[in-house]
Amino acid sequence: MGRYTREDIFRIVEEEDVAFVRLKFCDVFGQPKNIAITVQELERALNNEVMIDATPLQGFVCDGESDVYLYPDMDTFDIYPWRPQSGKVARMLCDLYTPDRKPFAADSRAILKRVLAEADQMGYRFRIDPEMEFFLFGCGDDGQPIPETDEKAGYLDLAPSDWGENVRRDIILNLEQMDFHINASHHEIAPAQHEIDFSAADAGRAADMVMTFKLAAKTIAKKHGLYATFMPKPLEGINGSGMHFSIRAERRDGKNAFYDPADKHGLSADAYHFIAGILAHMEGMTLITNPLINSYKRLIRGYDAPVNLTWSAHSANRSALIRVPSPRGEATAIELRNPDGACNPYLAFALCIAAGLDGIEKKLDPPAQLQGNMSEEQQDQHFAMLPDTLGKAIDAFAKDPFVKEVLGEEIYHTFLREKKREWKAFRSFVTQWEMQAYLGKY
Repeated sequence: MGRYTREDIFRIVEEEDVAFVRLKFCDVFGQPKNIAITVQELERALNNEVMIDATPLQGFVCDGESDVYLYPDMDTFDIYPWRPQSGKVARMLCDLYTPDRKPFAADSRAILKRVLAEADQMGYRFRIDPEMEFFLFGCGDDGQPIPETDEKAGYLDLAPSDWGENVRRDIILNLEQMDFHINASHHEIAPAQHEIDFSAADAGRAADMVMTFKLAAKTIAKKHGLYATFMPKPLEGINGSGMHFSIRAERRDGKNAFYDPADKHGLSADAYHFIAGILAHMEGMTLITNPLINSYKRLIRGYDAPVNLTWSAHSANRSALIRVPSPRGEATAIELRNPDGACNPYLAFALCIAAGLDGIEKKLDPPAQLQGNMSEEQQDQHFAMLPDTLGKAIDAFAKDPFVKEVLGEEIYHTFLREKKREWKAFRSFVTQWEMQAYLGKY
């Protein structure tokens, strides 16, 4: 049974004095989009009769068809607590359909739904808990962020050193009104860097929540005169921001599918196969989990980000790409540490779950795990490496047919085409670093 019925939504709209409803979705690259309707149009929206012209949206014209119908997911109905309390604003996330009422090929939310349905057929239900890292910067007179800070706070510091404590507080209080379960929040390692962690009932809900979280963080930071950015590496010489997430699998009987008390690490055969599946496809998936040129400025040694295709059952080993946090039993989970907040969460979650399931189906075995803090040379000799540039990620993406199978032709080719264009533009751009290093020398 769903969270809301049509009658519930009409009743809440009237009781709460809702004036506008935003019908939201995201594009192929994870950028949020919406159309606002008045409550007089709500019935038409719930009858799936609201249509948009997708022509201006990058990668959204499929087979020459530009008309897209928005199908609101009533379970995602929420009122924005940060908007005016007279004439309130609510929102529903939408699935996308063609005029002949078929799923729209470029709908990334539908890709995740399909993967989760396939997982359910295999007897698994997945839960994902994201850890959202971001920076808080000041804004100039033009409202644009200024990528610098005078803050000196570090890991787990508190006010007055932590200048963003009140912003995090407001973000959390607003999100809790939207049924978020916040696990923890704190100042991160880098100055002006913050982390808020939350948990979700299932992977589909988790992706929806990531989209909501980013909107809330940006909106509330702006109210404080600040800008919240999920850019992976906005400043040189300090840690970048990631979006680590933990994956937990349950069988139909509700038991944790990754736990086996008889194993020396407390991991089941499914857990080992799942880890192996992710490692087998990670190079090809990296373009999705780390989609920007800037993403690869974070994935370098010395800044608490993974570089090699490694895993570890020891929770203290945080240099591994995949780590198994210390809780076992029903809390047993697998943490993936390379994704960043610039990714499309629907596609990133779909690919990672599908890769793990591929490992289970094929009974793949993971390579030897990362033992202790090996030297850089030892890691490079023993373990394959993640792509270290967007160009290498593009090549790996194009070489793995599994990625195309999961994403579908439309999203796969759109992503590949646009990222090639982005990489070409970057390679032709002369950076300030080059000017400083070479202009007066040669």
